[in-house]
Amino acid sequence: MPGFDFTNYNRNSALHARGVPLPKATSTGTTIVGCIFDGGVVVYCGRHKGYQRAYSSGQELREASLHCPQIWCAGAGTAADTEFTTAIISSNLELHSLSTGRQPRVVTCMTLLKQHLFRYQGHIGAYLVVAGVDPTGTHLFTVHAHGSTDKLPYVTMGSGSLAAMSVFETQWKPDLTRDEAVELCSQAILSGIFNDLGSGSNVDVAIITKDKTTLKRGYVKPNERTAKTQSYKFPKGTTAVLNEKVIRKGDIGRYVDIQDVPLEGETMDVDS
Repeated sequence: MPGFDFTNYNRNSALHARGVPLPKATSTGTTIVGCIFDGGVVVYCGRHKGYQRAYSSGQELREASLHCPQIWCAGAGTAADTEFTTAIISSNLELHSLSTGRQPRVVTCMTLLKQHLFRYQGHIGAYLVVAGVDPTGTHLFTVHAHGSTDKLPYVTMGSGSLAAMSVFETQWKPDLTRDEAVELCSQAILSGIFNDLGSGSNVDVAIITKDKTTLKRGYVKPNERTAKTQSYKFPKGTTAVLNEKVIRKGDIGRYVDIQDVPLEGETMDVDS
């Protein structure tokens, strides 16, 4: 029959009623940073979280008229939430551009993001760094899941943000050049990767100026995969099997009466 299948829910409830603990939710993390330099802004992000274009709707069809490559977002938090949140704002910015007849400002993108997230009171796990250059200047914002925002010359977000912020607070200086800003952000995000268990993978950088945006994939590769020194595949029978019992799905009813098992019990432990 089409529709939702709640078989696993009943199975988990039955197993939990017999003393099997419920699984815990697994959380991961990332480090994202941004820094303003003289003439533009730099945004760094781990590739496993990736970049989300703040203004990408219809870019393949309207590159000449409505494409705006000078606004970018880097996301931390729940990957699906960051992806769909930026997709919604991209659509809204597209409509805004069509109605006003001009390209949107960076502050417009930030305002739409914070109003959207504030409406859900933090239940959307999207933590965003919004960066861009428009006719009013260079801008760098952070947008938290509850809708609060900051505008600073350098920002960090994600689980490795504290380690990254320590680099900025000790090495940042006003009027950075492009190369100095790229190197400073590189050191900051490496600090987050090596001091936070949730951050990792290769790192991408977007260098945004009023003339163009340069995206460099894999600009920093601190955790590049290498060949294994030996094989970890062992032949069958290496570990002795003392006992084996197979219960097929159709035979579960012989062992557990799902209808009569109480569903009360301890709630699932979720990492905050």
